[in-house]
Amino acid sequence: MVHRVVVLALPDVMPFDLGIPARVLNEALDADGRRLYEVTTCSLGGTPVPTNAGFRIDVDHDETALATADTVVVATQEPTAPLLASGTADPATMTALSLIRPDTRVISTCTSAFLLAAAGLLDGLAATTHWALADDLARLFPQVEVRPDVLFVDAGRVLTSAGAAAGIDLFLHVVRLDHGARVANDAARRCVAAPWRDGGQAQFIQRPTPPVTAAGTGPTREWASRHLDRPLTIADLARHATMSKRTFSRHFVAETGVTPVQWLIAQRIDRARTLLETSDMPVERIATEAGFGSATLLRQHLHATLGVTPQSYRRTFRGTPASLVTT
Repeated sequence: MVHRVVVLALPDVMPFDLGIPARVLNEALDADGRRLYEVTTCSLGGTPVPTNAGFRIDVDHDETALATADTVVVATQEPTAPLLASGTADPATMTALSLIRPDTRVISTCTSAFLLAAAGLLDGLAATTHWALADDLARLFPQVEVRPDVLFVDAGRVLTSAGAAAGIDLFLHVVRLDHGARVANDAARRCVAAPWRDGGQAQFIQRPTPPVTAAGTGPTREWASRHLDRPLTIADLARHATMSKRTFSRHFVAETGVTPVQWLIAQRIDRARTLLETSDMPVERIATEAGFGSATLLRQHLHATLGVTPQSYRRTFRGTPASLVTT
């Protein structure tokens, strides 16, 4: 059964962010190449929506479409002065959000977390937004546990993401939740996006851009991702990049926001998760293929990251039919 996603576009919507849900979810296909999601866009009154980029967008639906959705997405828009000053949102927007059914999954990208908070949808939950506005969100809505340094937060029924590209990570996470690693990775490949950046990865907060003349670590990361089964060290990575360990580590953190060790662990966890979901390999073999060396280390890292054992993770994802949507 196709999962119906309705995206709410509000005045001063950011076009890039508005397009992310359809761009990612439309690439999630079943084994016969059929789309697993139907993505439509609505506005208040079904009227054309002014963007923050100097043009308007026509939509085919008004806000009543929100009541028919399996998932509602509130796209990023320039927050209004009253919203930032006192947490007061436009009454028409609040009325529209009240149309969302209690069992509907709700997603906000970037600053739309303010609207969800104003509507009470984030009460008692963890959430994130763009790092530059995280303090304002925490100040205005103390009932929300604001996490300013992550890419996205999955709080169950309600999911929130940080700015811009973090929305891509969040929607790939949604595909992975609903349909598993294989479908999500295929969608990422078609979008030419990284298949997995964990929500706990840090936002790029006021991080200087490496000089254009600096030797990049991208080729080494690509090489390492193809050789995760090897016992890679920082010395190995630096040698491949023809840098000293110190120089390599400095460039690596500047380019990725994490240390080489943190990055390697994340890549190995991702590899292990994919194998747990898509293969019948014993856990010990998966640990070797992912570069952990032993099932014990795999269990430790998977539990530290996700709070589950490999067996539990495999049961959760292998036991879920591809057509079943998790909400």
